[in-house]
Amino acid sequence: MNQDISNIKSQFDADYAAVNSLSAVDRLKYAYLGRKGAISAQFDRMKEIPPEERRAFGAMLNTLKTEITARIEELQQKFAAEQQTEADIDLTLPGITGFRGGLHPLTQVYDEVVDIFRGLGFTVEDGPECETAYYNFDALNTPPNHPSREWTDTFYLDVPGDTWLLRTHTSPVQIRVMQRKKPPIRIIAPGRTYRNDKPDATHSPAFMQVEGLYVDKGVTFADLKGTVLAFYRALYGADVNIRLRPSFFPFTEPSAEVDVSCFFCRGKGCRICKGSGWLEMAGSGMVHPNVLAECDIDPEVYSGWAFGMGLERIALFKFGVDDIRLFYENDLRFLQQF
Repeated sequence: MNQDISNIKSQFDADYAAVNSLSAVDRLKYAYLGRKGAISAQFDRMKEIPPEERRAFGAMLNTLKTEITARIEELQQKFAAEQQTEADIDLTLPGITGFRGGLHPLTQVYDEVVDIFRGLGFTVEDGPECETAYYNFDALNTPPNHPSREWTDTFYLDVPGDTWLLRTHTSPVQIRVMQRKKPPIRIIAPGRTYRNDKPDATHSPAFMQVEGLYVDKGVTFADLKGTVLAFYRALYGADVNIRLRPSFFPFTEPSAEVDVSCFFCRGKGCRICKGSGWLEMAGSGMVHPNVLAECDIDPEVYSGWAFGMGLERIALFKFGVDDIRLFYENDLRFLQQF
């Protein structure tokens, strides 16, 4: 048995030395490691060997097979490398670089927004995305017949007991915080929200929102304007201005839409701002007394303001993107630009 293995090894050494091409390597591999090769033939002899000698013979045979396999792989690498000549390489082609991952553009904007408000003295609060109608509507002074309660606007969940839904804004976080803490309260509530919208260039059924709340004694509308102005200037530049337009929200009174001077045309009028010089960015207002009372905060003593803005809308204008769907399609050609 030992002699047979020695003979195979000696013959392989001779054949190995004679190999001069990649095709010869393939023939050598077939002759020794193929189904009908020399090593397989020896394994077929195992049944002829006395049981007490099979273990030792099998170990020697496996050792030889491992050695032959390694040496053949070395030959394959050697001749494959030799075939790759300079003539096969186009030196004018750009080099192949590894892909480096990065933060999603929405994550970048999220981090920047949070950093700005933290610098203004706000803390970050979070809450559940599955909410009850009480926190999403009732506690926010939303009447029973308000259109936002309809199934055409809101995703309701088939859950026994309370009326459950996917939150339509992060305002429920404000209610939970005011019920848990007493003024002064200065928070932002960023998070994902859901509305029954058909996806298009400016709408998505799932989107990120950032809401802010400040409640204390003597809080005025001027505080709201100053804070929002400071935020947008930190985000878009020191020459940005804002304007407040009267509006209506059930949970604030008075209410206002926040417009920011167009930072593409600097207020002169362009395609982005539709010639107006202004971009609609957020909703805001003084917290309604009914909302404060619902949270056991005396509206005769305390006042507050709140705002809400879409994170995707901020990102659209910040990066000059014209379709919100690009943020969710996971196209690397788009994401690698950030």
